[in-house]
Amino acid sequence: MKISYNWLKQFIKTTWSTDQISELLTDLGLEVEGVTSFQSVKGGLEGIVVGEVLTCVQHPNADRLKVTTVNVGLENPLQIVCGAPNVAAGQKVPVAIIGTTLYSEEGETWTIKKGKIRGEASHGMICAEDELGLGESHDGIMVLDSKLKIGTLLADVFKVENDHVFEIGLTPNRADAMSHLGTARDLKAGLLQKEVNVELITPSVSAFHVDNRTLRIDVEVKNKDLAPRYCGVTISGIKVEASPSWLQNRLKAIGLTPKNNIVDATNYVLHELGQPLHAFDAAKITGNRIVVKTLPKGTMFTTLDEVERELQEDDLMICNAEKPMCIAGVFGGIDSGVTEATTSIFLESAYFNPVSIRKTAKRHNLNTDASFRFERGIDPNITEYALKRAALLIQEIAGGEITSDVSDFYPNKIEDFQVRLSFENAKKLIGEEIPREVIKQILMSLDIKINNVTETGLGLTVPAYRNDVQREADIIEEVLRVYGYNNIKTTEKLNASISNTSRFEDYKLQNVIGNQLVSQGFFETLSNSLTSPDYIKLSEQLNGGNNVEMLNPLSNDLSVLRQSVLFSGLENVSHNINRKRNDLKLFEFGKTYHDYSGKREEFKHLSLFVTGNRNNERWNSIAKPSDFFFLKGTVSSVLERLGLSHYKASPIKNDVFSEGVVFSLGKKQLVEFGLVKKSILKYFGISQDVLFADFNWDNIIVLAKHQSIKFKNIPKYPEVKRDFALLLNDKITFEDIDIIANKTEKQLLKDVNLFDVYQGKNLPAGKKSYAVSFTLQDENKTLTDKQIEKIMKKLQSNFEKELGAELR
Repeated sequence: MKISYNWLKQFIKTTWSTDQISELLTDLGLEVEGVTSFQSVKGGLEGIVVGEVLTCVQHPNADRLKVTTVNVGLENPLQIVCGAPNVAAGQKVPVAIIGTTLYSEEGETWTIKKGKIRGEASHGMICAEDELGLGESHDGIMVLDSKLKIGTLLADVFKVENDHVFEIGLTPNRADAMSHLGTARDLKAGLLQKEVNVELITPSVSAFHVDNRTLRIDVEVKNKDLAPRYCGVTISGIKVEASPSWLQNRLKAIGLTPKNNIVDATNYVLHELGQPLHAFDAAKITGNRIVVKTLPKGTMFTTLDEVERELQEDDLMICNAEKPMCIAGVFGGIDSGVTEATTSIFLESAYFNPVSIRKTAKRHNLNTDASFRFERGIDPNITEYALKRAALLIQEIAGGEITSDVSDFYPNKIEDFQVRLSFENAKKLIGEEIPREVIKQILMSLDIKINNVTETGLGLTVPAYRNDVQREADIIEEVLRVYGYNNIKTTEKLNASISNTSRFEDYKLQNVIGNQLVSQGFFETLSNSLTSPDYIKLSEQLNGGNNVEMLNPLSNDLSVLRQSVLFSGLENVSHNINRKRNDLKLFEFGKTYHDYSGKREEFKHLSLFVTGNRNNERWNSIAKPSDFFFLKGTVSSVLERLGLSHYKASPIKNDVFSEGVVFSLGKKQLVEFGLVKKSILKYFGISQDVLFADFNWDNIIVLAKHQSIKFKNIPKYPEVKRDFALLLNDKITFEDIDIIANKTEKQLLKDVNLFDVYQGKNLPAGKKSYAVSFTLQDENKTLTDKQIEKIMKKLQSNFEKELGAELR
């Protein structure tokens, strides 16, 4: 939500800076996420002054240029070369002096400098409307009022408005603060707590009166549950045109685009008071009758965006005597809106059932400023006041007369809330006793009426617009946020308890592995568990029937819970690559969600994503690309850190991996990893290879608990290394060699390592060369050459028998 500081000061006269206001609003629960500057004219016309053209002669070297001298109030006139056809001596014109920056509509900038144009010196620029941002004309220079004083700043002539806009991250419960009035109410209470007593100034509607009753439009509400209150009035003789600049500036400051004076007036009051309004062209209200009702399911209705929508039986509609004109509280119809030809309007102000509006808006995927407020619950008792405020504003900027009495359908008044506050409960929840007089002052500053006071508590009446304050706990929260969370003292005593938990607790292992991965250059990510149902199509392993679907999704792209961590991770990879971050090492602990015939299950995963280079290029090293073996080493280090080293590796090839491996321990799968298929990467707009590892964290937690840590002394005797260069069939893997070696020598063989692989020239077809090292060690004595030779011959013999190996 955007709040204009200048607009806010119409409600509260304050000299506090924007930084002070931001801090106070945040303390009050209206978190200011940022403050931006706004200027009604880009650049604020800084450096532009009123000048008078003294002379204007033909440029000696150009037919279309003139050489002028211009008095801008300096000691000497400026010589300026001008190409405008309408420049003439005696004119008052806007002049950009040396050093002034001008802005184009496309956002480009250029600075006025001294120079020569076709041989003649030019010390400034006489400007056109579009060059200043004051219009669209570029037919010639802008000629100003001859009465203006030379040297006057153009910003003063055109009253350029400078403003600051607060971006407030509003929580859903604070429907009362969704306006400048609502924000000002909170600000007034906060300032009072800071011992700054200010008055809340609200727009007066005392001037509202009925001029005549020549245009009566009857109102009939057929469903009072969906429309508890409905007000309307007619205004005739209006002229639809552009809004005055002050109104346009207010709307532009908060990010709205001005339309015309009628629509702008309703938007202004919406953001001023928080009450949505709608203006109907009275000439299009058939039978001079408004009917608020639902229509049969399947009724077609075309909205302002020219989309034909199918209505449901519980969509509340605003209709005339013959057909629907508007989806109540959500969106107008294409045939009933205000146009330049409109001369009379019916102005609507209503309170609609929040649940009904929320369902309708979600059903039709419409999110408007009006529905945003209606579905959260607006003030039901401001309806008529806002209507009169808007009517007076329309009369001010569009003319016209009030030509009917105010129709006000309000059969059952929505009552204020009655709440009892216990001082003792307040003390318990807050953790500190706030003086009772301070509590009373805070409550009264929030428009909460104190009905009675006893030794134990207060009897209170909460205004209906605070629909989030209906319990004692809510009252205490209101007191605390205005009093200030920062003002609650922290205790000098720290209580702690020692828990007897296993070192294999999930969170402990997550911290261990997380720290290890970070030390290896990985960054942790946190992805949304809500995802798009379309991702199911990317893998045959996933079934759309197993989706856990949201009942009330924010959008189609966030309508199901993920069945795989792959796609949310690829979203992160794509997002980073699109921002020139091509070298990535990411990890995430997260869950997947599945619905198996009504039985819902969650599974925990650790996912790794690697792409690009594993290290940056430096003066003493070159960049090395991440590859399958880099990921394999990372995966192995994770499992070894958890004590899971005796796993079995098997190749895997499916519709996710173009090549990959799965590690298993017994019947439990630990992790599958490999190179993601190009077709999946293409879907996410990724053109470089991505490596992915998916750990079954649930299985890892179970297995890790059964691993024990074994200690042994560091051997006193040296280890020995011997190498073989083996010529093998190209189908044989290093794992085959490792298994045979460890079966051949179980006691003295400590490690088997593959340090070189060769295939190609000088080798027979279908063959490859493995260079393998063997580490031997006896922990009780030094190995002799005879022992070593015996072991190596035995290894050679077994490799020849079982693998058909040859020594090179």
